[in-house]
Amino acid sequence: MVRLIFRLLIAAFGLWLATQIVPGVSADGWKTLLIAGLLLGIVNAVVRPIVTLLTFPLTLATLGLFLLVVNAGMIGLVAWMLDGLTVRGLWAGMLAAIVTGVVSWGGQILLGDTKKEERE
Repeated sequence: MVRLIFRLLIAAFGLWLATQIVPGVSADGWKTLLIAGLLLGIVNAVVRPIVTLLTFPLTLATLGLFLLVVNAGMIGLVAWMLDGLTVRGLWAGMLAAIVTGVVSWGGQILLGDTKKEERE
């Protein structure tokens, strides 16, 4: 449960950083960012695998670069569901996806690899 809360906070921090760095991405406040972090986690767990599977040929043809578009779409979907989060355009969504991805990667390193712990 604690790991889930940390992941939510890391996603919210990544979205906050995207609002600070990326022009065209904005949020109303920290409550919006926390809700957006939760929604992004749910969307990435439910919708993203389906979209990734359906777009696999295009992802393969672009050597994986199309996953940036998929990630931008997931952030755009969260912005569409949540009134306080705004993403203006594909490029803003792609840059926000890069920022949140790097922050999530860093947070995963800080939290440690659970799969490695389960194997030992």
